[in-house]
Amino acid sequence: MGDKSDPKTDYKGLHPAYTVSNIATKVRTLDGTKVSYSSWTKLFTLQAVAYKVLHHIDGSTPPAKTDDGYDQWKEIDALVLQWIYSTLSDDLLARVLDTDVTAQAAWDKVKSIFLSNKGSRAAALEQQFSNLTLSACSSMDDYAQKLKDLANQLTDVDHPVSESRLVLQLVRGLPAEYDVVGAFINQSSPSWDTARSMLQLETQRQSARQPAPAVLAAASDSKNTCQQAGNSSSGGNQGRGRGGQGRGRGRNNRGRGRSSPGQQQWQGYWPPGWTPPPSPYPSQPFGQTGDPYSSGQPRGFQDRLLGLLQPQT
Repeated sequence: MGDKSDPKTDYKGLHPAYTVSNIATKVRTLDGTKVSYSSWTKLFTLQAVAYKVLHHIDGSTPPAKTDDGYDQWKEIDALVLQWIYSTLSDDLLARVLDTDVTAQAAWDKVKSIFLSNKGSRAAALEQQFSNLTLSACSSMDDYAQKLKDLANQLTDVDHPVSESRLVLQLVRGLPAEYDVVGAFINQSSPSWDTARSMLQLETQRQSARQPAPAVLAAASDSKNTCQQAGNSSSGGNQGRGRGGQGRGRGRNNRGRGRSSPGQQQWQGYWPPGWTPPPSPYPSQPFGQTGDPYSSGQPRGFQDRLLGLLQPQT
């Protein structure tokens, strides 16, 4: 049997690593907040396996410098080192970037940044995990994902979080609007994915019950229109009422009441030299003391007026 070739140095033809043009489209940038170290290592390791470069970051011993395939191995290692640098945030890159290092050395340095001082890091992560609530997140999906990321980070520092505890913490951080579905989740003890789906459906149900902003604006405009119409109607009634009072005082209505523009007010005819009596009628009977027509008119005029008002026999 022939000797097995060493995968670290036996490259026939074009190595798959040369076909990668932009690793950032396959591995998300590690920043420690939006993308956790655990997620980054999983994605990066997946690509390393696919492009046959896992031995550059898994602790395998590199070939000797006198080996015939060392030069090609070094080229591939430089490509993997570029992948690591291009998927780090600016802050992390400044801490990891160095000269004359291998991909394995850079990989180990990133690991030490996130996994050193496991005890203190576990305490800080545990506090964040226990105090996270839905109100501190932008949405239900964001809340659930942050909880999951914190659980993964706790696992990285040798403090794993069980699925049942993860579900309980998911319910614990919910507001009062989710009490019913939260109680059901606690009683049924579903899986993480099932509990997350149940809460998403409840969020959609509550959102569907709330009126859209456009509907609220239309209802407000309609209410204002009704109020304006009511005020206009009330103002018209007051105008008619004043007009009616004006008619009662002296038939000198100027259109503010019920009289239409087509109607005309005719003055009564009185013989020349006669002064019209007070309008509309005397306020007291003629037989009572106190003459209602004693307003400066001659007594003869009053006698003639009384004669006209008496019935003819």
